[in-house]
Amino acid sequence: MANISQTNVVVSNNLMARALREAFYAGLVALGLFVLFVGLKTDQNILNELVLVQRWGLLAIFVAIAMVGRFLTVAYIRPWFEARKAAKAAAPTVEREAGFVARNFSLLALIALVIYPPVMVALFGFQGSLKWVDNFGIQILIYVMLAWGLNIVVGLAGLLDLGYVAFYAVGAYSYALLSSYLGLSFWLLLPIAGVLAAAWGTILGFPVLRLKGDYLAIVTLAFGEIIRLVLINWTEVTKGTFGISGIAKASVFGIWSFDVSAANNFAKVFGLPMSSAYYKIFLFYLALALCMLAAFVTIRLRRMPIGRAWEALREDEIACRSLGINTVTTKLTAFATGAMFGGIAGSFFAVRQGFVSPESFVFLESAIILAIVVLGGMGSLVGIAVAATVMIGGTELLREMDFLKQIFGPEFTPELYRMLIFGLAMIVVMVWKPRGFVGSREPTAFLRERKSVSGSFTKEGHG
Repeated sequence: MANISQTNVVVSNNLMARALREAFYAGLVALGLFVLFVGLKTDQNILNELVLVQRWGLLAIFVAIAMVGRFLTVAYIRPWFEARKAAKAAAPTVEREAGFVARNFSLLALIALVIYPPVMVALFGFQGSLKWVDNFGIQILIYVMLAWGLNIVVGLAGLLDLGYVAFYAVGAYSYALLSSYLGLSFWLLLPIAGVLAAAWGTILGFPVLRLKGDYLAIVTLAFGEIIRLVLINWTEVTKGTFGISGIAKASVFGIWSFDVSAANNFAKVFGLPMSSAYYKIFLFYLALALCMLAAFVTIRLRRMPIGRAWEALREDEIACRSLGINTVTTKLTAFATGAMFGGIAGSFFAVRQGFVSPESFVFLESAIILAIVVLGGMGSLVGIAVAATVMIGGTELLREMDFLKQIFGPEFTPELYRMLIFGLAMIVVMVWKPRGFVGSREPTAFLRERKSVSGSFTKEGHG
């Protein structure tokens, strides 16, 4: 017993020494990374001269957070996870029935979304609810629709697309241009934008039929940049960097309008006080309906032969060909279907903003949408929706954290650090859940009994 206790003491001392050592190294790395980004800041004085502002206190806080985090991870968090994993492996396997929330998560989430606008109006009033319905509601739903569209290309078909924002731009500009020049209605332009984006998806699909992996990613990235440069330089049509403004608002099936000067204005017809909140609430429910349509179409396609062909293509293209599956049409349908959802989301973005410009369709948007798909779990609609809510909603929450100025100083702007926090969050999630929030999936084809497939039995990143 004495030898065992002495061994435990030695192990504990070694662990603490290792934790202190790695915390010191983490502090040095954090110091090197943040000294130029956090410790020093360029500013202008009253003479319009460029001066260097030193923020050593803020730098010390970042370094301390890195050191403490690394120490706690090595000394306590990692051993706890290893002990828990060992205990779980030693315990007998018991089939546990999923709880009520887990079984009905999608239904409960849908009910919460349906009652979300009335709850926000009850809590903050009509004008106060605008921010919560628009920034935290409509914007998240747009990214959910975009991510579900990209999920068809990346998650189901296994085709890495880094230029998905191009279809987003095509949908937005299709709506803006056709609405401005031809005066077409929203309900007619919505499917037209999706069809035009799908056509561009097919055009992209042809040059990349024989490409895979890094080469495919480079070509799709170039395609996204080409579309953006065309929008910037084709000034006669797109107005270049000035963008297109004054885009017509959507109406309730042409019956009620949300234009203040219209005789059939929604508020005037029902005798309600004038407020822009009605339009935002209408757009929220419309975006929710479009997301449900995208989810329904995706689920139905997965169960059809084309969906199973996508999954076969993702797992092994050579085996897919040996089974007689036409990989040409399989890839083209994946690109076209995913692009269609991107175009519909783009047209909805144009309606919501009332203004579109090339600055809204940079590569960073493609990276964010792809990150949502990967973090949520490729192929998982629920996981992707949760990832979009966390990432986009978390970014918006940073704008509300004014109390951080009391800690870091009045010049601290939380939203400027969103990409830093975003990157750290991605690292944490990918370490904690390497295959995304939802690491298992139910296959569309099964023998006798449907079972969830663990990520351990699937290709890395596809669980």
